[in-house]
Amino acid sequence: MGPEYGRPVFPVSESWIDSQNEQIRQEQPDHHNWWTVFNDPVLDQLIHTAYQQNLTLRVAGLRVLEARRQQAITSANLLPQSQTFSASYLRNQVSKTTATATPLIPRAFDDVKTGFDLSWELDVWGRLRRAIEAADASVEALVEDYDDILVTLIGDVAATYIEIRTFDERLALAKQNIQIQQGSLRLTSVRNQEGKVSELDVQEAVSNLADTRALVPSLEQGRRQAVNRMALLFGMRPSELDPVLATRGVLPTLPDHVVVGIPADLLRRRPDVRSAERVVAIQSAEIGIAEADLYPQFSLNGEIAWNSRRLSNLSSSASNSGFITPGFTWKILNYGRLKNAIAIEELQFQQQVLNYENTVLQAHQEVEDAIVEFLQTQKRAEQLEISAMAAEKTVDIVRTQYKEGATDFGRVFVLEGSLVQRQDQLIVAKAQIAIALTRAYKALGGGWQIRYEVPYRGRGSLDGLPTPVATEDSTEPEWNVDTDKDAALPVLPPPELSDDSGRKPVPDE
Repeated sequence: MGPEYGRPVFPVSESWIDSQNEQIRQEQPDHHNWWTVFNDPVLDQLIHTAYQQNLTLRVAGLRVLEARRQQAITSANLLPQSQTFSASYLRNQVSKTTATATPLIPRAFDDVKTGFDLSWELDVWGRLRRAIEAADASVEALVEDYDDILVTLIGDVAATYIEIRTFDERLALAKQNIQIQQGSLRLTSVRNQEGKVSELDVQEAVSNLADTRALVPSLEQGRRQAVNRMALLFGMRPSELDPVLATRGVLPTLPDHVVVGIPADLLRRRPDVRSAERVVAIQSAEIGIAEADLYPQFSLNGEIAWNSRRLSNLSSSASNSGFITPGFTWKILNYGRLKNAIAIEELQFQQQVLNYENTVLQAHQEVEDAIVEFLQTQKRAEQLEISAMAAEKTVDIVRTQYKEGATDFGRVFVLEGSLVQRQDQLIVAKAQIAIALTRAYKALGGGWQIRYEVPYRGRGSLDGLPTPVATEDSTEPEWNVDTDKDAALPVLPPPELSDDSGRKPVPDE
């Protein structure tokens, strides 16, 4: 019963808006470890650690295992649904003084009985098979949800790490400017004592120095809060992670291009798009389940038993008894309700199709947004770098003029403050380029392939939980449900898949 499912066909653009830009490359992308474009070993280690320990990811993995168990239950419904084995012993003693007493029957006797009964609904209309189809799609959708969480986790770790390194550079720059401005204050104080400048120059130098010093506490606060967010991604207390990132660093190396492939790749690579498609498949199966209720349900009920007064005679063929009862039930008087139930499932199917299409459009938008942010932020950073370099040269010139008495400290005061702001803006702009690149690769759906390459050995009692194990009869890797800590879980490369499956094998290193 119900429609035969086929993947929704949704047209996408042939290329990105900025595909002609030399910084946007459309060759076949390999995003399984996209964060290596930053060439930062610390970031590599942080991402692998987060994959091992993130608690939200572990919850998603447990949902997959739960769905696998539920799938097994649903699949078992094709066999007899109720199978009960029973055994009993009864010691009887009847009264000899009642009107119905029979002298030929012993007053005391045993009754030993054993056997089993079963109830089996025959899947004539495919209702149970549609339920299995829905359960299979549900497992696949939850695997995609797991991968979507993994993509988000990797992107968040990379973005937070870049934020931490941004604070490191801003702090280093602020402290460097503090030293320079302290030199200006000493020079102004000496010249004031010599009577060459007024107290006004001294106070302006003090004001500049205090403003720059005031940046340090806010930057330290921002860095600490970023480390705290990173600790949450790691499933750790902030105090445990803080020593790991105590060493200050610099922004990772920024590539000047991004490999985006073509828009059609999103349908195969992004887990949230694939999950939305699997939900459509689930709802398609639900239509068939609802339609099957229009027809009678056929069943077999039966029992086989052995009953005897003595245990020694229980296995005798004479003690055998049993029955079998074919039957059917038909909800014929509920036809109006059943037709409306089918209509509801069909309407929900249409909703899920539209949700799938909307998910594709959102994915497309996120990539386009990240691309334009990456390109335009680079242009902004180029101009800010020119401005900062010019401001630095201007400050050097005006300081020399001030030392020679060719100008007053007012110009030094204004230009030193401006230099601090422009240098800080330049660092922030460079960080925004890195963040935009991170968003681009996240929007492209890269990173979930890490679970094919890195054995999962997370903290807790379920080591090895999300390790995929390829099987010969499946286009998707099975999820190993062995929770034994000592079990050796093989990590195999994913099988070769057809184009419509969407899963692409990870290239050999």
